[in-house]
Amino acid sequence: MTTTETENIDTQTPVLAVSDVALATVLEVRASEDDPVNTALKVAITGSNMTEFTYALELLPLSEADADDVIYTQGDHGELTVVIPASSVARMQGSMLDVPAGGANGGLVIRNPNTPNPLEGLDLELTGELPEKVQAVLDQAVNPALASHGGFAALAGVDDNGPEDVKVYVTMGGGCQGCAASAMTLQDGIKTMLMEALPEITEVLDATDHSAGENPFYE
Repeated sequence: MTTTETENIDTQTPVLAVSDVALATVLEVRASEDDPVNTALKVAITGSNMTEFTYALELLPLSEADADDVIYTQGDHGELTVVIPASSVARMQGSMLDVPAGGANGGLVIRNPNTPNPLEGLDLELTGELPEKVQAVLDQAVNPALASHGGFAALAGVDDNGPEDVKVYVTMGGGCQGCAASAMTLQDGIKTMLMEALPEITEVLDATDHSAGENPFYE
């Protein structure tokens, strides 16, 4: 490893920490590279699936790291060099690369305390009465995110009892109907999007019949 390759390394403040078991997994895979010692693990945020960030992990020669990347080592003896692109640093700060609970399915997971802003980058067109605005948020923000999972959300109704009691009822269909993760999707994703875009909403409720669908979870 040359001086140029190591001058940006900071071992004191890792953006993404690597657990011992994840470190062993990465090092095992890296061992098949032509030059393992000078091969780094690059982890970048590529987008979000409404409630969580999505990531790309790759092994690459350390010499290919960009000048503004954050570079540091992990392991008791600095066995692994980690590269985080500058654009991902703030959103990945304090996260951990680990293995799934129980390690039953293998692979790696990133446990990130930061969550995406579901409306970031969206220029919503919200006009009309509240039901029309809710439908616009579903059409423009929620359903494009759910489409990757084969699901969708639809407005079931609005119960407006005044400024302190505005309830929105949503049904979930496709892959979201009966899905075990649908409650989290509604709570952390759909509810967050609707209430962020339309502050007058005080509650978002699931009106879905989760006992129906192709793979019902709630029976």
